[in-house]
Amino acid sequence: MKESDWKKFKVIKEKAIERFCSQALEEFEEVISNTEEHVHNRYLLLYKLVQNRDKEMALIFDYHSRSRAAMQLTAMRARGLADESLLAGLSEEFLEQTDPKPFGWN
Repeated sequence: MKESDWKKFKVIKEKAIERFCSQALEEFEEVISNTEEHVHNRYLLLYKLVQNRDKEMALIFDYHSRSRAAMQLTAMRARGLADESLLAGLSEEFLEQTDPKPFGWN
């Protein structure tokens, strides 16, 4: 991995974490504010949703290393957490390596 890609990846990862957390909080808010659903059902749904988002966050973001950067960026791109404005400046090689389409992740 080129040094320039690594530096840019660190910025992308930080912004992607912010987006992921914002999206998760919005989902949590929807569950919490759904007054049509019984309070116990909302609690159970929220509990499961938090668990699922926590697992997903760990898979995408845990272990900050160069060896995991390509897999992590592929997952971020597949989840829509790294848009074109964030990807600008990465090498063509790294962009191709982290394209989620060949893996059917989009």
